Amino acid sequence: MSERKGVRARFEREWLYLSGLVRTLLRVRSIAAHSANLMTDDLEAAVDRWRDRQALSFEGKTLTYAELDALANRYAHWADSAGLRRGEVVALLMPNRLEYLPIWFGLSKVGVVTALINNQLAGAALAHCLSIAGANHCLVDEETLPAFEAAKEAVPHAMQAWVLGGDSAGRHDLTQALRSCSQLRPDRERREGMTAHDTALFIFTSGTTGLPKAARIAHMRAQLYMRGFAGATGAEADDRIYVALPFYHATSGLCGAGAALLNGGSVVIKKHFSASHFWSDVVAEGCTMFVYIGELCRYLAGQPENPDETRHKLRLAFGNGLRPDVWETMVDRFRVPRILEFYGSTEGNVSMFNFDGKLGAIGRVPGYLKGFFNIRIVKFDVETETPVRAADGRCIEAAIDEPGECLGEIEDNARDAYVGYADKAASEKKVLHDVFRAGDAWFRTGDLLRRDREGYFYFVDRIGDTFRWKGENVSTSEVAGALAAAPGVKEAEVYGVKVGDMDGRAGMAGLVVGGDFDAKAFGAFVAQRLPAFAQPAFLRLLPSIAVTGTFKYRKIDMVAQGFDPNLVKDPLYVRGPNGYQKLTRPLYAKVMSGELRL
Repeated sequence: MSERKGVRARFEREWLYLSGLVRTLLRVRSIAAHSANLMTDDLEAAVDRWRDRQALSFEGKTLTYAELDALANRYAHWADSAGLRRGEVVALLMPNRLEYLPIWFGLSKVGVVTALINNQLAGAALAHCLSIAGANHCLVDEETLPAFEAAKEAVPHAMQAWVLGGDSAGRHDLTQALRSCSQLRPDRERREGMTAHDTALFIFTSGTTGLPKAARIAHMRAQLYMRGFAGATGAEADDRIYVALPFYHATSGLCGAGAALLNGGSVVIKKHFSASHFWSDVVAEGCTMFVYIGELCRYLAGQPENPDETRHKLRLAFGNGLRPDVWETMVDRFRVPRILEFYGSTEGNVSMFNFDGKLGAIGRVPGYLKGFFNIRIVKFDVETETPVRAADGRCIEAAIDEPGECLGEIEDNARDAYVGYADKAASEKKVLHDVFRAGDAWFRTGDLLRRDREGYFYFVDRIGDTFRWKGENVSTSEVAGALAAAPGVKEAEVYGVKVGDMDGRAGMAGLVVGGDFDAKAFGAFVAQRLPAFAQPAFLRLLPSIAVTGTFKYRKIDMVAQGFDPNLVKDPLYVRGPNGYQKLTRPLYAKVMSGELRL
């Protein structure tokens, strides 16, 4: 009987996987780099099919598909009135709002490219993004105008702000300008000669390890996101998809929007994510799906129990970066029937889905379909941060369950193409040549993954985050996951720091703790849960951990400051023979001299 159940379970798993894969492939199979059918045409076709259905809702306001299109058309005609030509760039610096998607949709109707700028940036980082976007016009609202005005002085070319709503005195009033713009569609001939290889958007990387880079999103790339998730999620016209992630991010702005709009469904837009209001919002809005990134779900898991967390109508959550422990909470506590985890990056050519919901897996490529996918994991040297090459100069594929860098072969088709960044030099740095044969080219994801015997892939760490200590490789993500379960710890981020002339890097943990945190008890917990080489040598107690707009930890400053009490004002601890003790200046000197051995 148990054998029969095992066979049935394997059959059901394969059916879920293959049906999801086929559903997705059917939606993306016609995408081609040299096709005249653009992302814009996909959205206009959706409008023509579902004109009177609700498309977007935001803070009590709604747009039907027809109204969305009419608003987008106004922006297209505004671009004409501003003298913008095909291929020119407009910067969009706004928080989530009802007009956000119609703006870039409308500009794309006349071949204008939109650079989606992180609205949380300011100062040098914002000036950098505005500079590399190359836009002369920036669309802002009352909230983002001050940051733009402060940053534009550092942009090497002149930029003009157009203000949507609020006080635009002395500046171009976008609201007023739109009133004189037609709601009728620009003629399709305006896009004559364009192909899906042309640029539709610029979407910026998170900037967790430095300044953001502008990823060039061709129409075919946007179509892969939008059509791919329209198929993968199995969304239907009655689905309402809750989006609380920022629209300048591909997961929400393309994946989430595409799943809804290319199926006749609606997008419920929130300006910001709120863990305390999430479930009441989802229930009130009647949402059936939501888009996540792992940290969003972790924040939900840390909230007190709420009756609405099980009163919802959700049937699917889809996104990436969900830790196994939080995954179980989503299913068991919050009763979300199905989780669709995926793997991919804004600029890359590697993507996969975990269609059958294997706990902790980021995707699956069964052995019998391996040749159909462009994905390989190669042996990796953590110290040199480069793939290992054999005597013949070729890379070596990693063994089953062996961590290595994930690569994606670059080929001349829409699915496996690599378009890269606005900066050509930055684009080339991500390409590895002569990997398995002379002349081949592969995209470097920068991620360490492992693959099990059944073809499931698991995230291990980002390259540069894994470090070597005491002759062993230490995965920051695995150690952080263990530390987060310690009593009194609310958040944990792990990184490696140099200690004098010692080889490798010692582990250091930035912790956000509660009043019940006890360093001695924490040391005992760590000693029980982690091998000696993985136990953090240093601790830094933080009021909060800096994150990007998409909740990714930004630890570059913590790495630079290290464990020097002359630079760090937060409480510091060092692990000595008797556990963790406060790191004073005299004790720091002993560490650096080698008197206190780590």
